[in-house]
Amino acid sequence: MKKILLSLTFLSLVQYTNAQISGPFRFKVVKNNEATEVKSQDNTGTCWSYSASSFIESEILRKKGKNIDLSEMFVVRKIYLEKAESYLRYHGKANFSQGALAHDQLHAMKVYGLMPEEIYSGKINGKTHNHTELEKELKNYLDSVLAKEIIEPHWKEHFERVLDKHLGVCPALFTYENAMYSAQSFAATFGINTDDYIGFTSYTHHPFYTEFSLEIPDNFSRGNYFNLPIEQMMELMEYSINKGFTVEWDGDVSETGFSRKTGSAILLKKGELIGDTLPTENVPTQELRQVTFDSHETTDDHLMHITGMAIDQIGKRYYVTKNSWGKSYGINGYVYMSENYVKLKTVSVFVHKDAIPPAILKSIKKH
Repeated sequence: MKKILLSLTFLSLVQYTNAQISGPFRFKVVKNNEATEVKSQDNTGTCWSYSASSFIESEILRKKGKNIDLSEMFVVRKIYLEKAESYLRYHGKANFSQGALAHDQLHAMKVYGLMPEEIYSGKINGKTHNHTELEKELKNYLDSVLAKEIIEPHWKEHFERVLDKHLGVCPALFTYENAMYSAQSFAATFGINTDDYIGFTSYTHHPFYTEFSLEIPDNFSRGNYFNLPIEQMMELMEYSINKGFTVEWDGDVSETGFSRKTGSAILLKKGELIGDTLPTENVPTQELRQVTFDSHETTDDHLMHITGMAIDQIGKRYYVTKNSWGKSYGINGYVYMSENYVKLKTVSVFVHKDAIPPAILKSIKKH
């Protein structure tokens, strides 16, 4: 995932339609599900944890009606260590970076638990997040470990000290709302089974309705995704939103049509810019998805959290998407991605198993 160096409570229909929007777009929200406040990942490549934490927070809202601000950096810290273990096992030939994917967040929740942001922010002296030096120092240390003939058995102790230096010491136990918790016992209070969440993608280099490990650099843990035709993946997302669930999204935001100023993402034709009138979009196909994936024109730049659907003034559909670049980005921190943009530029999604249309669920269970 490319590092995006940019530094809500659920918004009602009235708030969205009254938002100040630059450019030609006038959006009307037709369905939206609850989400927590927009945050900023600051100068880090940890969008995967910000988006997936938001996704889990919406699940807690849906299941428990509780608004909770989860610590992204607790999970990021745990995944840095797992990436380090993988990097050493593969003799430095594995990916070690700030990026990861949504299933890593779910894995961390299952194995390590969760913490509230107020208990572990991962910020030293209240500063904003910046993992440039952290990543460099961690990787240099791992490379120094590999430079020796034998890996010394206590390498993790120094690795943890570097994490403490940049993120702060992580408590084993903490008090929250007058109760004592470990990270595991805190996560257990929400009644979320991480095995209930399933990943999907849509590419033709693997058979449809089968499961495969998506070949992207940030999939360091080799997570599997079910493969659907693109029209069924779009059906899955619409069904999920209409059933009151949100969608965890991984995709490409490097297109010129992905606009900070207008808070929109559309598939512009070559050489076209967003002006004063609604542009005519390109219409993607399954074949074009594969071509752009294989050519690296489509990459997993960024993960975000889709909460709802909207239409513009001529009735075209958009996906209401919570970003992690702060509230000043787009429309109160949200971006509206057009249906065509999502069709072409989605790399993968995660949904709750109850948000899968019955016909799709039946198809993947057959294989």
